[in-house]
Amino acid sequence: MNRAERGKLPHVQLTVLIVDDHAGFRHAARALLEADGYRVVGESATGGEGLAAAELLRPDLVLLDVGLPDVDGIEVTRRLARSGGPKVVLTSSRDASDYPPHFDHCGARGFIPKAELSGPALAALAA
Repeated sequence: MNRAERGKLPHVQLTVLIVDDHAGFRHAARALLEADGYRVVGESATGGEGLAAAELLRPDLVLLDVGLPDVDGIEVTRRLARSGGPKVVLTSSRDASDYPPHFDHCGARGFIPKAELSGPALAALAA
């Protein structure tokens, strides 16, 4: 079954990779998403690690912090999109309006502020 088919079946858990340089956020996001029915298949702390993990784990979705210490989330999103990778939802503790205009054209499905992360918010963008 491919990713598109899994996303249309409510009883099949979507797989998620969390990429964020703050371990506390990764832990909280994992707990929240798993409680909402997602299967978190991995976590990464940098953009480079996230790219490698996405290739290895092949998640349906990547929850990706915009501000990473090596390769920023916007560039990671572009690279994933070019390679036909998973859907990407960007997140940050900052507001989306704090980022340059190319933020909207990098290939992400959307943006969720970290304080507003929830399973339903992620599902609305991943659909």
